[in-house]
Amino acid sequence: MRNFDPSGIIELLSDLVTIPSPYFQEEEIMGFALSWMKEAGVPAGFHRFHEKKIHDYRGTNVVGVIEGSAGGPVIILNGHLDTVKLCEGWTRDPFGAEIEGNRMYGLGSCDMKSGCAAIMVALREFLKKGSSFRGKIIYTLVCDEEGPFGLGTDALILDGIIPSGADVAVITEPSSAFAHTGYPSICLGARGGWNYSVNFRGRSAHGAEPEKGINAVSEAAKVLIELEKTELKPNDKLGPGSLCCIDFQGGEAALSVPDEAHFTIFRHVVVGETRETVLREAEEAIGRADIRGTARISFREAPHKDCDGFPAYVIPEDHPMVAEMSKAMKTVTGRNPTFSYFSSVGDFCYTGGRLNIPTLVVGPKGGNFHAADEYVDIDSVAATAGIIHEFLRRITG
Repeated sequence: MRNFDPSGIIELLSDLVTIPSPYFQEEEIMGFALSWMKEAGVPAGFHRFHEKKIHDYRGTNVVGVIEGSAGGPVIILNGHLDTVKLCEGWTRDPFGAEIEGNRMYGLGSCDMKSGCAAIMVALREFLKKGSSFRGKIIYTLVCDEEGPFGLGTDALILDGIIPSGADVAVITEPSSAFAHTGYPSICLGARGGWNYSVNFRGRSAHGAEPEKGINAVSEAAKVLIELEKTELKPNDKLGPGSLCCIDFQGGEAALSVPDEAHFTIFRHVVVGETRETVLREAEEAIGRADIRGTARISFREAPHKDCDGFPAYVIPEDHPMVAEMSKAMKTVTGRNPTFSYFSSVGDFCYTGGRLNIPTLVVGPKGGNFHAADEYVDIDSVAATAGIIHEFLRRITG
């Protein structure tokens, strides 16, 4: 790797893994990241925000702006330092950063503290050349990506730290792991999604005389069956969307026809599908079910209208930034990358779908993300740092 020294990256990743940081509990790891960046000579500061409406959550991001000596591209580097909650089934210490062969095990090792470590080391090495580069680099190590609204990146957008006019965003989620493909891989798009509920009102009656009532549970079941018959049109890169019932409730009385019920859907969408198309799809299913009671559709309450869902996005394979990233990958690894597409949502939907910034997801390889015994392939962590460094060198030179 040309003029690149990845020394210390495994020690850094180990330190990050040993700090528990489930979403909404990231203050300690943010303090560590800020100190590390400052000691490495990288401009760094806290970005603090308060989400009052839903969670009363006070979040902290670590951010920095690195200005070149001349005009040039505006580059966003983004990664999240929070993790999912600890699950059952671990056979190793989830905060032990245990190394076995080419793997480091630990909660967040793959998703995505390794990607954050790659950004941190890449910036440390990039700044050794001084300010003789073109453009501006804005890096963001964020909280609460794994939570329900991606509040860390959302707050950076609201406060103008991530500008909509940026030339490229690079997010170091584990692209090879998420796409189940070889390393290296560039993810060029992702499905989006919306969460909504359908609430049913029927009419109660004695359970021995169900014909005198309107069974809200039965009504809900009819609509759900119709929803699952919906023809989901595929995107040529993302495939079709998907529809998953994640909650169904109704009927608690000992011997009465239930007069209330509801179910909740997470609807993954592809490019061209929006909140409005999802709403219309649900309304049409209700119409086809020909229910006797009433049904009301409600999307989940959100902190504000722009983060009530995640827009899908795809960027073209022939985009100039894709070409530059591909060259960087070939330089560092000796291999051409595969192009991949994510099936689920993340902060990349905010940069790529909400802000329409060309967004490349490029990260290490590993496995068991969101599951017990999560791990990352160690050699892919250093390689990812080298790739980010080479990409920055190429487009700012």
